[in-house]
Parts: sequence; C-alpha cells; structure tokens
Amino acid sequence: MLYPVVLAGGSGTRLWPVSRKSFPKQFTALVDKESLFQKTLLRLSGPEFAAPLVVSAEDYRFVAQEQIEALGIEDATLIVEPVARNTAPAVLTAALSMQDTPEVIMVITPSDHLIADQAAFTSALYSAKCKAEQGDIVVLGVTPDHPATGFGYLRATEIPPQAGVVLTIREFVEKPHEGKAMSMIASGNYLWNAGIFVARVDTILKAFETYAPHMMGPCKAALSLGSEDLSFLRLHHDAFEQCPSISFDCAVMERLDKCTAVHLDCGWSDLGSWQAVKDQDDGDDRGNSLVGNATAIDCENSLLKSENPDTAIVGLGLKDIIAVATDDGILVTDMAHSDQIGRSVEVLKAKKAKQAEEFRRCHRPWGYYETLSLGHRFQVKRIMVKPGGQLSLQSHVHRAEHWVVVAGSAKVTVKDQVRMMTENESTYIPLGAVHRLENPGKLPLHLIEVQSGSYLGEDDITRYEDVYNRTEDVA
Repeated sequence: MLYPVVLAGGSGTRLWPVSRKSFPKQFTALVDKESLFQKTLLRLSGPEFAAPLVVSAEDYRFVAQEQIEALGIEDATLIVEPVARNTAPAVLTAALSMQDTPEVIMVITPSDHLIADQAAFTSALYSAKCKAEQGDIVVLGVTPDHPATGFGYLRATEIPPQAGVVLTIREFVEKPHEGKAMSMIASGNYLWNAGIFVARVDTILKAFETYAPHMMGPCKAALSLGSEDLSFLRLHHDAFEQCPSISFDCAVMERLDKCTAVHLDCGWSDLGSWQAVKDQDDGDDRGNSLVGNATAIDCENSLLKSENPDTAIVGLGLKDIIAVATDDGILVTDMAHSDQIGRSVEVLKAKKAKQAEEFRRCHRPWGYYETLSLGHRFQVKRIMVKPGGQLSLQSHVHRAEHWVVVAGSAKVTVKDQVRMMTENESTYIPLGAVHRLENPGKLPLHLIEVQSGSYLGEDDITRYEDVYNRTEDVA
C-alpha cells in the first residue's frame, strides 16, 4: 500500500483576495464543491492507499479536521505544527512518526494542487513506487508548457515523450527568471518539479541523517515531547521551533548523489496564480471565464469572479484582465501580473489593512462569525454555531453584548442563569459577566450579536473552560 502524507500548513497569498493567511487556498473550493485539500485526500484514497497522515498548522487544525470528516474519513492522523517551518521539518516529522514501519512507501504531497487525470496520476505513483522500493527518493516531474517563473525545474539528460518513464535528474533549478525559463524549455531537458515525492520511510530518514543531521534532534524531540490533544497530535512548541525553516528540496533533494523522477502527464496544476485558475475553465466563445455573479460585455480572455452572490461584477471592454471580488476586497490586474499578487498583499500588510490576512468571516471549531458593521464603540456580528457546538465559558473586560436568535435554538449561560432561546428571542450579557453560548439542536444556530464598549478586539477574552482545548485568545 501507499501511505499518503499530505502537507497542509501553507498560508499562500498568490490567490488573494480569495486565499488569505486566515483561510488559505488549500481549504478553498476554487474549482468545484470540494476544496483542494479535500480533492487531494480523495485522490489518495481507495484500496491501494492507507489512511492519510496530514501535517497542518496550529491555525488550521480545526478546518482540516472538519474537511476530513466531511469526506467521511475517520482514520486520518493529524499532526499539528506549532510554528511554521517549511516542508523539510514536516516531512521528517511524518517519517519519524512512521519509523516503526521502515518499509512503508510514503507519498508526500502538497494539499493545494489539482490533478485532472486520476488514472494517469495513479499510474505514475506506481512507477515511482517500484523505484522507491529499491531505495530511491522519487520526485514527479511535469512537462512544462510555458516559461513559468513560479515553479522549480528538474534537469534530466533526456526526456522521452511518453508519461510514466523513470528519469535520472541531474540538477534542481529553483524558480528562474523568465529568460532562463524560456531557454530551459527550449532545450527540452527540463520538467516542472511537482513537489510530490515517493520514498520508503527508512530512505527518508537515512537521507536526513546524511544531508541534514542537525534537523534530527529537534524533530525527534518535537515528536516525543508532543501530546495528544483531542484528535490531534500536537508537536512540542519549543522543540519544533528549533528546527530550521527550510524546504525538503533544499534540505535533502538537491544534495542527493542520485535522484530519480517519474514523468507525470495528468493535467497537473498547482493553481499558483489566477491565470492558472482561469486555465481550468474553457470559457465562453471569447475566452472569458465567468464565476459567480459575473457579466462580461465586449470582453476577451478575462477572468471575472464574484464570491458573493449579492455582489455583481461587470466587465466592459476588457482584454486579458483578472477581476476578483469578495465581500471586503477586490483585485484587478492584467494577466501578465497574475503571478505577482503577493506584492499586493505585502503592500496591504504595510498599510496594516486587515484584508491582507483576514476575512470578515472568521472560522472557529464551533462554527464562524463575521462582522456586519463596525463603528466607534460598537460592532455588529453574525454568529453561526454548528449543531452540538459551543463557545468557551468566558468573560470580557471592556464590552457588553446583546444576542438575538434569528434561526435555530440556543442554550445560553449568563453567570449562574441557564436558559433556552429560540427564534426572535434575545438576551443581554453585561460587561464582565461569565457566559457561554451553545447549540443543543440539530440545525445550525444563527444569531446577531451587538457589542458595545471601549474596546472590541477579539483578544478581550478571559476563558474558563473550553471543550476544544484552545489556548488562543479567541472566542
């Protein structure tokens, strides 16, 4: 069997405003109803695959768990990284967690890629598996069709046209400038590095011992000193923080004496830009891709996308333009700059704009909340609590709250009073009062919360009990 190791801790910015640090692209449904993370899990499921091991970040542990459960996967292992340290520590920690089964074949994959041809992908994995059983670390490589500057490249001596062929890799080339990318493609000796690796557990561990031995101690300590937290395996914070932040490519793959690749031809895309997202859609008769409440008038080769059904986006006389609208952010750029969206995020961060990293809707293990209105000394929120969900038992120093139930049923605790509330009923939470909100029903609970006070930040919280074992200063 093949053992999937899914890396889901990244917080990419290349698809802003739809992907942000608080809810990155791997958890977003960019193409259809499943998120890219869910598509990755489905791609690596079936009788030939073992249960997945997922490595994700502290901030995304509940989102990852919820999306795993939504697929009906009950036996996944979820390792939580307390701090971001790139892919090498994640790969090493995953291998160390499986060291009692050294012969196991791992399939190490990002969680934000798209594969069009499942059969071709599975076939390539089995070609890689055969080499992995002989002690190789095998990387999957894709034939480039344009001079992408956002990908790494693999140089091979010769690349036969047929897929599934095993190749010897001579060099890893990190993201080149456009001129160099064009010359590499013209040579015919380069593949895109898909970032998917196949290897035995003991092969991975031996490679780290040989080429990155300084990482072994911190990762072993992070795992052995880690703790079970609900359904997560939480790595030890201080130990994992000692790991260098480095990619698996740089730590290991580029240093190997021998590296092999399997030629992958399966409609692969890392969806690393809005141009790549547009390329997944055949478009209308003028090459326009329209998503959501979008209208194109005399437009050509443009992407118009509205995330909010109530927000209409209209393009008039556009050519080679990307326009993406969410509730609180709008991106307009030409196709030539579609791989430079990260620059926009950096500018927004410098301006301390919340939209750089956060959405109006903030996800929590119990549901979500979103800000509807924010003014001087008041804030209005919409809160959704999932069936069975409950907020922590908490109090606030600087604000009071009014709650109005608009759908579902609520169990409300205020000080020593507990009451049930249904639609059109309301309650008042005085400043400093210990309180809790729960949904005891079988349908989602929706309520409107009006906050008033001198400070309305999310960190104004004293938590007394929490069924989710959270330590963050959040509701």
